[in-house]
Amino acid sequence: MAEPFVNDDVLHLACGICPSRRLPVGEFDVWVRPTRDCPFSPADGYRYAPDGTPVCVHPDRVGLPVARYKSEKAPLTVEVHLPPDPSELVSYLHDLLYGAAPVLLDGLISQATAEIRRQFPDLDPLTVLRRAMS
Repeated sequence: MAEPFVNDDVLHLACGICPSRRLPVGEFDVWVRPTRDCPFSPADGYRYAPDGTPVCVHPDRVGLPVARYKSEKAPLTVEVHLPPDPSELVSYLHDLLYGAAPVLLDGLISQATAEIRRQFPDLDPLTVLRRAMS
């Protein structure tokens, strides 16, 4: 069995009953919020979509974009949208990277590096990213 997305990290923001604590990315969907369409199951603590897919209802807590990863085989992607003001870069990237799922970090760092070079050619991407992650 694949490793759970949130692997025994008691400090992670994911709820204690979130499927991300027991299932790998791709084995559950992420919805915007709880709804009657994904009721809580007291049998195992998950919420389920009508088709039986486990559902996380707090995307901001797990660091994953809303998508039907299991039920529709949605790809796991996130896009970097840098702020227009370079003085906001470090703060934006800090929040983006610290709030992202670990499986997204390599892609986000690559995108951020390319976008910093494109949008702010006078800045060193490595320096900006180091400041954002320190």
